[in-house]
Amino acid sequence: MRRRTLLSLLSLLPFAALAQKAPSTLRIGYQKSSTLLTVLKVRGQLEQDLAPLGVKITWHEFSSGLPLLEALNVGGVDLSADVADTVPVFAQAAGAKLTYFAQEAPSPSAQAIVVRTESQINSVADLKGKKVAVTKAAGSHYLLIAALDKAGLRFKDIEPAYLTPADGRAAFERGSVAAWVTWDPYLAGVQKQSQVRILADGRNIADYQRYYLASTAYAEAHPEVLSVVFEALRKAGKWVKQSPKEAAELLAPAWGLDAATVELANSRRSYDVRLVVKDALGEQQRIADAFYGEGLLPRKLDATAVPLWRLR
Repeated sequence: MRRRTLLSLLSLLPFAALAQKAPSTLRIGYQKSSTLLTVLKVRGQLEQDLAPLGVKITWHEFSSGLPLLEALNVGGVDLSADVADTVPVFAQAAGAKLTYFAQEAPSPSAQAIVVRTESQINSVADLKGKKVAVTKAAGSHYLLIAALDKAGLRFKDIEPAYLTPADGRAAFERGSVAAWVTWDPYLAGVQKQSQVRILADGRNIADYQRYYLASTAYAEAHPEVLSVVFEALRKAGKWVKQSPKEAAELLAPAWGLDAATVELANSRRSYDVRLVVKDALGEQQRIADAFYGEGLLPRKLDATAVPLWRLR
């Protein structure tokens, strides 16, 4: 009897093993500026890397970082592609349960305030009383606040027009707004296709670090999946910087831009993927304080009081 019972249990082991290895799904949210995950998506690289773990991927595109992190918070996606440093601050203020997964080193010149070439606006101070297109909670939003502060102005001294990147460019080109604050590849696109001047970029104003985030529940349950994704992102970042023309040609069709425009955009991004450490979150605190000071956050935040993923 014991022998038959043991044989019965052993006969079930293969089925138990198969059940444990049953394919799961990693839902990735991304946006047009999510360069490295777009590279991995076009190449099918993550699908290959995660196949041994039985993990399949679904891809979900968003217009900007704030709706992406809102979807992450409510369980619509498991992992967020890189979003500007401001976006997690807004998510944290809303009580989102998100974990900082990885970070790209600063790329301050990859976002800028632009005006039309013929504009009479020659300095940030000249924006006083003007209508400025900006995407709410994007890195460009903080750039605008910080640039105005440096020029001795408050955010209330301009009239913000909160628009998506596509709507912001349309408003800018038809003259409905005096200036547009945006980031690459939208910045490179308008530079190549329209007559514009850069009024100010992030250098010496805003570091513009981009963060990858995961839902805290997913990060705790699937560290082995995130380890694979982290390594793939790190390799993709090195490849984009070492092979700029090849990377531009790969990304151009996905972005709907010509390769020269993509190469310009990529030249201003670091793509240096690294782990997030608490001591390096000082810029996050400055961002939180700036938005709270302008009445754009509902409460004062400790921007360093966030869960950080660790490579295992």
